[in-house]
Amino acid sequence: QQGQMVAPVVANLGHLEDLTLTPNPDEVEEVFTLPLAHLLREENQGYTHFRTAGRYGYTLPVFLNGPHRVWGLTAIITELTLELLAPDQY
Repeated sequence: QQGQMVAPVVANLGHLEDLTLTPNPDEVEEVFTLPLAHLLREENQGYTHFRTAGRYGYTLPVFLNGPHRVWGLTAIITELTLELLAPDQY
C-alpha cells in the first residue's frame, strides 16, 4: 500500500529484561534483540535481490542471526541507523 509514512525512533529503553512488549500478533511474529556489534559484523550482513516480471528489480539489505532474518523495511531502517550510529564501521 502506498502513501504510508513510517517514523523510526531510536531510543535507549534501559534494561531489556524490565520491558514488557505486547506487539500486534497480526504484524509481529516474534520479538528478538541483536547487539550493535552483531549487526556490524560483515558475516551477519547481506543483500536480497528481488525480480519483477522475470527482470532485475531491486536489492535490499538483510541482517542474519541464526534462524532470524531482519529484512524488508526493518532492514532498510536498520541499515540507515547503522550508517548514522557507526559511520566508520558500517
